[in-house]
Amino acid sequence: MKQSGKFNGRILTLLALLAVIGFPATAGSVSAQTAQQPSASPEPQQGGDLIRQLNLTPEQREQIRSIRLNNSSERLAIKNQLDDANRALEDALNSETPDEVLVEQRLREVASAQAAAMRMRILTEIRIRRVLTLEQRKLLRSLQLEAQQWRRERRLDNAVRRQERRDARRQGVNQRNGLAPIVPRRP
Repeated sequence: MKQSGKFNGRILTLLALLAVIGFPATAGSVSAQTAQQPSASPEPQQGGDLIRQLNLTPEQREQIRSIRLNNSSERLAIKNQLDDANRALEDALNSETPDEVLVEQRLREVASAQAAAMRMRILTEIRIRRVLTLEQRKLLRSLQLEAQQWRRERRLDNAVRRQERRDARRQGVNQRNGLAPIVPRRP
């Protein structure tokens, strides 16, 4: 259990850097903060401070802040555009008689806004990577791979747990107390 906590620190550390440099933390994909198996990579510094882990200089920190600040208004405009496009698509789908042509148009608008958001994230990432040294980029990449592996393991673990719950429901086992129902289910 202690190792799981240390691994959680790594994930929190990676999320902190991603927030600092504007990577897409595909959001719901790293939202759960518990892990089944720790990674074999070196332990991060306590407190989950990725900035310390990457050993960013004050100049690098300032450059990264500047990059993010310069992109903030465009990032907000793109976010608003994506929100509006999603709302318009939802409205088109929820209408009394959905128009397929209109839905297709709304889908193109959503795709365009998503592409703009991805483009912004990628360009920001490139600019920030230029600020990092070769060693820092290597460390960042290893942390990204570690987080990716962790997410993959979590998805597999979650799929196994979901299947176990489905199987238990099919067998008629009461999930709260493990007892079978008083009246058995009909096939």
